Amino acid sequence: MNRIDRLFSEKSGEILSIYLTAGYPELNDTPTLLKALAAYGADMIEIGIPFSDPLADGPVIQQSSQVALGKGINLQLLFTQLKDIREHVDIPLVMMGYLNPILQMGMETFLDKCKHTGIDGVILPDLPPEEYDDTYRHLFQARGIHHILLLTPHTGTERIKRIAALSSGFLYLVSDASTTGSKASVTDQQLAYFKRIQALDLGIPFLIGFGISNHETFQAACRYARGAIIGSAFIRALSVDDSLTLDEKVQQFIQMVKGNKR
Repeated sequence: MNRIDRLFSEKSGEILSIYLTAGYPELNDTPTLLKALAAYGADMIEIGIPFSDPLADGPVIQQSSQVALGKGINLQLLFTQLKDIREHVDIPLVMMGYLNPILQMGMETFLDKCKHTGIDGVILPDLPPEEYDDTYRHLFQARGIHHILLLTPHTGTERIKRIAALSSGFLYLVSDASTTGSKASVTDQQLAYFKRIQALDLGIPFLIGFGISNHETFQAACRYARGAIIGSAFIRALSVDDSLTLDEKVQQFIQMVKGNKR
């Protein structure tokens, strides 16, 4: 069973997925962070593939991507860094990135490396659902890798149903039409959007991302979805207080989001 499917079958709510930028804060930190996140209570991890023109990313993730690219991270090196990760980490791992570097590698080569590494799903925000369905869907399915699609507040009802039918594993419910970034609270407009999606009963679980940053916003998201995805707030936590080790920063962050519960 794909680890994403296993997670959703075993845990009914408060699923915490953490996004990290590969190669940040230091070039070889990604395996260390994956191990720490799994150890301290993350349920799933999204590994961001740095790209020079990340249209959907806010300033925090954009800056972390630029730092990682400057230090020499690339897709080939990332797979090399992750070659033994399944000896240490058993929670779902998802690759999130943009189409350009993946097509440079070759979609089939990329998916073969994902399967060999133990990657459970892929999120490609700039891959149109129709192109995925026509050109790539069979490649993902043949390797048992989920392709997770995104919904935004402006997505119409019929298209929501179409995207839900094409997505596998879960749906990524974008909470805000802007780029990624931390928000202190959830707005009434966002809550109405969450309720609208919830009422459609789409037959696939969804997680809420973009703007989730603390215990309050995590809990608010979990009232309307199976869990939430946190990115910018975690990246920011890695870049402050150099008196702490990476392990300590991860532990503090997970405890903050969960309200000091393990």
